[in-house]
Amino acid sequence: MQPAIEIRGLRKSFHGIPVLKGIDLAVETAQLTVLIGPSGCGKSTLLRCLIGLEQFDEGRISVNGCRIERGAGTPDPEAARGQRAIMGMVFQAFNLFPHMTILDNVSRPPHIVQRIPAAEARDLAVRLLDKVGLNDKHHQYPSQLSGGQQQRAAIARALAMKPKVMLYDEPTSALDPELVDEVLQVMRELDAEGITQVVVTHEMRFAGDAGDKIVFMSDGLVVEEGAPEEIFSNPRDPRTRQFLKRFL
Repeated sequence: MQPAIEIRGLRKSFHGIPVLKGIDLAVETAQLTVLIGPSGCGKSTLLRCLIGLEQFDEGRISVNGCRIERGAGTPDPEAARGQRAIMGMVFQAFNLFPHMTILDNVSRPPHIVQRIPAAEARDLAVRLLDKVGLNDKHHQYPSQLSGGQQQRAAIARALAMKPKVMLYDEPTSALDPELVDEVLQVMRELDAEGITQVVVTHEMRFAGDAGDKIVFMSDGLVVEEGAPEEIFSNPRDPRTRQFLKRFL
């Protein structure tokens, strides 16, 4: 079976400084892959290249068969749009519209972008908000919710676009420690449902408990990858061991 995401030879520089130095990575369908590594190693840049928020310099990205390639001709804008259409992303900041209720935050994007009828979009939003445990918050505004509730609403909004792949860039870093678990629980449930997810996080406990595959990055490269029990119990590379020593 073809991987949900396949990355080959991915390179990206900012102002002549290499950030991604030749990433090769495959993410299987229905897999929850956790990217770990020191700050500045390229994890967030990799996600942004995946969803098209950053243009990469060289390499190839395929998502559910939709392929984008650089360094071998002119980029195909149609392929880039198709790739973005099948992916959802949740950021560190919640990025909810402050003037809209939570229900409107979730229902408006599919109504406006995908032209789903308003009533159908609202029904979808209700189901998704219930799914993430916000069944009693439909008519509240973001400022009336806790950080954990806002992040769960952001996940519901991304799911409303019916993505094939969900990406998360440090989704719990802006939360108080007691609110982290409620967001991570939603991601565990989505994994159980078979949704392909890629998560950048420093939550090592979540990575070990919920991840299907751990990918350790350092200095713009994938250093090693494997099942959580392999990476956390017996990492092969000294850079991985040094990084995990601070967490475990």
